[in-house]
Amino acid sequence: MGGISAIIGTLALVGFLVFLAGAGLAVMAASQGRPARSGVLLAVVGLVAGLLLSLIAQGVLIVEPTQVGVIVNTVTGTLEEPRRAGTSVVIPVMQNYYLYPINQQQYTMAGEGEDRGGGNDAVSARTRDGQEVTLDVTVLYAINPEKVAIVHLRWQSGYQENFVRPTVRGLVREVVAGYPAEDIYGEGRAQMEDMMQERIAARFEEEGLTLTDLLVRDISFSDQFRQAIEQKQIADQEAQRAQLQIRQRENEANQLRAQAEGERDARIARAQGDAQSIVLQAQAEAEALRLVSEQIAANPSLIQYLYVQNLSDNVSIALVPSNSPFLFDFNSLLQPNANFTAPPVPDVIVPEATPVPGS
Repeated sequence: MGGISAIIGTLALVGFLVFLAGAGLAVMAASQGRPARSGVLLAVVGLVAGLLLSLIAQGVLIVEPTQVGVIVNTVTGTLEEPRRAGTSVVIPVMQNYYLYPINQQQYTMAGEGEDRGGGNDAVSARTRDGQEVTLDVTVLYAINPEKVAIVHLRWQSGYQENFVRPTVRGLVREVVAGYPAEDIYGEGRAQMEDMMQERIAARFEEEGLTLTDLLVRDISFSDQFRQAIEQKQIADQEAQRAQLQIRQRENEANQLRAQAEGERDARIARAQGDAQSIVLQAQAEAEALRLVSEQIAANPSLIQYLYVQNLSDNVSIALVPSNSPFLFDFNSLLQPNANFTAPPVPDVIVPEATPVPGS
């Protein structure tokens, strides 16, 4: 679409060249005393064509797909409806137009060698505890086509230098000031970046811009702070290592204590089992003695009977010392019993005496 305007502009330039050529011919003819009518006519046609084509070229507005056109009425000083992608006609002199890009734009503020001018353009800020930090920040944004009139009225073509740059730098410093340096150095960085993006997006929306993304690519701290953080991390690691060793020793002590308690409980259990066994055995023996005592009391001759029953089968006579205490009632045994039949007495063979030599 941009080629149409270029073609019309080229034709207008040709018209002006024809005008110059006709004027030259008219001057040459007049100097030679010849009629200059043809030269004058050619010059008039070229001038009219050039002016007409120039007006046409200025009146054709061609908007690219990545642009939006702002139309300003020079008579009333008001803004007309923005023109989107395509070809439209404007009235030269009465209407002026301004084209703004609506594709994604990028603005970077970083250290040396990374920004637009090659110098150090990183954002410097101070944390809540007074530590100085520098941040490399990149914002990705675009003009909101529905709010392009705000951009034109407030910033026009200088919106990036006059609004984007100071706004981002100011809000970044404001957010950083709410955090201690140690949080930014550690887990608080993600939360800080989210807050930056939220505040910058809201501010951009008020001015007709849409924030696509905020990139905090690097955060630099002072050497003293980095050394202090490293020393603290080393101390924390040593403390964690000491705590781990203490826990290991406590676990070992607990294991030894549990083992000792187990052995003690086992010994107690064995002792209790032995004691219960002795008690049960004593109770059984006492019960047996009690039953024996009851039987002896009921039948006094029972013990004599049991004694005789336990004698060998081939023993019929027992020699009992007179001074030996026995439980037998020998008087009853010596009394004749009509019902008692003496068992046969086995033959006793007395061996001959063997003479002793020298007797």
